[in-house]
Amino acid sequence: MALLHQGSEWIVEAYGCDPVRLADPATLRALFDTIVRDLALHPVAPALWHQFPSPGGITGMVMLAESHLTVHTFPEHGSVCLNLFCCTPRPAWPWREQLQALLGADQVQCRQLPREYVSPLADTLDAS
Repeated sequence: MALLHQGSEWIVEAYGCDPVRLADPATLRALFDTIVRDLALHPVAPALWHQFPSPGGITGMVMLAESHLTVHTFPEHGSVCLNLFCCTPRPAWPWREQLQALLGADQVQCRQLPREYVSPLADTLDAS
């Protein structure tokens, strides 16, 4: 069996964000639009959004041909959590710089996890 690197998952948390922007649906739609455009992602349906009563935040999700992009904002804490799962390779994206510019983040933590799959077929294909 062969281990194949197929894509990545990004788990991103940002702190010190502007609470007004974290509660603004237009700001978060713009963030999604920027990520989708810059990484050449392929939405398979429009994004879904849920806004919680004040001082709550917004939860958003877009299903992608590559998997999904989600966001959860916490204006009362000035924080946001994003998750992007891509089953196909994508280049690095400037999470820190973009979240500072779009949300006013002071601190951004980004973890990128390789998504590897075990393929019993890979050995068969390599042997032919």
